[in-house]
Amino acid sequence: MAIQWFPGHMHVAQKKVAETMAKVDMVIEIVDARMPLSSSNPMIEKLRLHRQRPALKIINKTDLADPKLSQLWLNYFRQQAGTEALLMGEDNKQAAIKQIAVLCKKLAPFRNDAEKPLRAMILGIPNVGKSTLLNTLAKRKVARVADTPGVTKSQQRIETLDGVILYDTPGLMWPKVEHEPSGFRLALGGSIGRNAYDEILVAYFAIETLRERYPQELMARYKLNSLDGSVDELFNLIGRKRGALMAGGVIDEQKTADLIITDYRSKAIGRMTLEVPDDFIGVDLGSGDDLPDVLETEDDD
Repeated sequence: MAIQWFPGHMHVAQKKVAETMAKVDMVIEIVDARMPLSSSNPMIEKLRLHRQRPALKIINKTDLADPKLSQLWLNYFRQQAGTEALLMGEDNKQAAIKQIAVLCKKLAPFRNDAEKPLRAMILGIPNVGKSTLLNTLAKRKVARVADTPGVTKSQQRIETLDGVILYDTPGLMWPKVEHEPSGFRLALGGSIGRNAYDEILVAYFAIETLRERYPQELMARYKLNSLDGSVDELFNLIGRKRGALMAGGVIDEQKTADLIITDYRSKAIGRMTLEVPDDFIGVDLGSGDDLPDVLETEDDD
């Protein structure tokens, strides 16, 4: 299932991001701790490497993810050239926020005074927690927050009390998610508009993935004695156990899919990470090689 979800405002935002990239000193990209590489926009990575901009990767929502794997991903990103990373979740948000300005200034030490303040562009896919973080950094409400992808639709400039100028952007996808597992993970995590995927297929993917990576948690949540049988059989068994039935005892597939997806997103099944770095060996996440024409914009110091 190749995901295609690229609303009209994202076409405009893509070009604006490319223009702004030429004017900033670094990039702050927020990724989802449950799917850190699937939620990292490959188009942003290509743009920042083209502009030779360092990056701070904020691995957000760690309170929903597997703690051991969050540490694995932290080490992975820190090994990338020109990159720093930190973990952030509801359980350590304030401590993590205090580190953001410190790490930004470490990545761009030449921009560290009132005459030449550090300029950073803050980016992330939809529903990754960017607006909430931005409001916290600005210490006031500057961005709308909603548990729905695609709420922020325009770019804005914010000055923080730490002397950093932030350029906020809309949550930005890329035109087509070619890597099928990544598409399913993004849909399961809630970063894709509901009209772009089939909830039943995403629920099947959840069962298949959790059976492989978190079998005990899956069994405990749905009171399953075993995980034998096909994914379709397990899906129907979960629906029956949870009372998702229509007249005549027929499984309500839509209701069953919705409850599985909701259980995953709400941490009801447990703290789970859907991928590890080794999953991407030999994988081209791709964004297409067609970067915006405005790459010719000159740097503005």
